[in-house]
Amino acid sequence: MRYEHVTVAGNDGLVTVTMNRPERRNALSEAHMRELIAALSAAGDAPDTRAVVLAATGPVFSAGHDFGDMVERDLDGMRRLLATCTELMLKIQRLPQPVVARVQGIATAAGCQLVASCDLAVAAENASFATPGGKGGWFCTTPMVAVARAVGRKRALEMIFTGDSIDARTALAWGLVNRVVPAERLVAETETLARAASRGSLASKALGKRAFYDTIDLPVEEAYARACEVMATSAMTADGREAMLSFVEKRPGVYPPRR
Repeated sequence: MRYEHVTVAGNDGLVTVTMNRPERRNALSEAHMRELIAALSAAGDAPDTRAVVLAATGPVFSAGHDFGDMVERDLDGMRRLLATCTELMLKIQRLPQPVVARVQGIATAAGCQLVASCDLAVAAENASFATPGGKGGWFCTTPMVAVARAVGRKRALEMIFTGDSIDARTALAWGLVNRVVPAERLVAETETLARAASRGSLASKALGKRAFYDTIDLPVEEAYARACEVMATSAMTADGREAMLSFVEKRPGVYPPRR
């Protein structure tokens, strides 16, 4: 598939989906988000994809929603655009593979929401993050859903009330990103984390990722009940049996591509 706003490249099981609207600061128009959904879906469906990196060109990771694509919309049009944004964020978390954000610059509003929605994130030292709606007249209500789940209530409320930016080191301390690295190491360190996160059985990883998001906000007893069922049933799969046998037999596990 040909894309206008996105590029896709694969390298030995690692698929990089890159936002490519630097002239618009990678702002998320409806068309751009639709292309991201399509590219992520195609990567997730490919049986040899082990991990996905979400990246961007230019100095800005994403400036959030494209106001030029919003200002003339009526209520139904705005609902449709925000529903598309929600579909994009959920697509990231429902992909069977780990998704790693590679953040080279500023990530604001829905751009910050993108980072928070990815399973993992690596940021360059010069990256910054903000939900700036609190400074103006349009509160970052949908970005706060993902951001609060990444950084916790008090820190999320500080971000969304003040609208102030946090630097990469603060984002690391708050749990919004996993690594902060020099800009020249960003690509290599992101690939290293993505490959480490995608070792082993792809099928098992897919079950585990879905179970994580299904249980993370449940009461602890219900979370354990669901997790126990997933773990018990996955132990009966070919990959689950191979994990146990390879350990007992003191050899590396052998896992086929995701079925």
